[in-house]
Amino acid sequence: MADTFNYRIDHHGSLVRPTGLDRTDAESVDAAVAEAVALQRTLRTTVVTDGGYPYDDALGIVLDHVGGVRRTGETAADGSPVRVADTLPKAAGPLAVDRAKRLAGLTVIAPKVTLPAPSYLAATVSSPLPARQVGEAFAGIVRAEIARLVDAGVRLIQLDNPLLLAATGPDDTPVGALSFADALAVDAPATRLDTRPEGVRIGYCPGATPPAAVDRAKAGRLFAEVTADRWVLPLLTASAAELDLVRALPEDRDVCFGVVDAARADPEDIDTALDRLDAAGEIKDLEDAAVAPSSGFADVAARPLQTAEGQRRKLVLVETLARYIWGNEF
Repeated sequence: MADTFNYRIDHHGSLVRPTGLDRTDAESVDAAVAEAVALQRTLRTTVVTDGGYPYDDALGIVLDHVGGVRRTGETAADGSPVRVADTLPKAAGPLAVDRAKRLAGLTVIAPKVTLPAPSYLAATVSSPLPARQVGEAFAGIVRAEIARLVDAGVRLIQLDNPLLLAATGPDDTPVGALSFADALAVDAPATRLDTRPEGVRIGYCPGATPPAAVDRAKAGRLFAEVTADRWVLPLLTASAAELDLVRALPEDRDVCFGVVDAARADPEDIDTALDRLDAAGEIKDLEDAAVAPSSGFADVAARPLQTAEGQRRKLVLVETLARYIWGNEF
């Protein structure tokens, strides 16, 4: 697809926070984000994010700015704060636009913004209300924010639901509090914009780990109903399940392969990673592809998957793989 080359060297958005970062101090956060942008440019990434620095976790970019949702004071198993939606969530205003504009002022590269998918918000926020109803409320909030981000000049927006890929297996696996069908119905409107400038990409990451086997009919339904332009899919082993996801992807969608394990301490062997990309390239034209780590490095601020140095090595490896595959065209 056109403009894929602009985003060849991708990452999910969250980065390891600097030691001692005080997220309640806006000046400290802004200074840390400026350093993160400089790091990303040094590492030659083709997307730039704020690292998720302003938030405790990946859900905070939405949930810190909506009414009807409160923190319980408890902590989930992954270290993220537990939240409850007592009433239908309602946005008090823009979520990430102001920060995206500040980010854009730090670099000539258009910023990338990653948002939790509405289905993930509904699946992880407890509520006495029906999960589908809560999800539809979140879908309206997220869709409106995507439109604002596009108007503000953001050209790559990614939605994440780490729970969704497991539901593409042959079993009837729910997506948190949602059925697979309800999760797709909730997310579908968020990826559909009435109009968009040329070059805008709406991406979707359904998770970093596929089920043991993929039901290609389910995978096809996922890609058909959630009409994202760009799909971030795992390619950590080139397993049959991973390759079946690639086979199910429509020809007119581009793909970003999570070919570097964000949670693994040691860097992957380059030749092995290239072999995996070659296997995927037999199914999907690599001209419509990009590469990235398998997930964010710190979707929960207090529990990073890597040290800062380990993160740097992983991002360097992604850049190296991209240049082996596509040369210096970007």
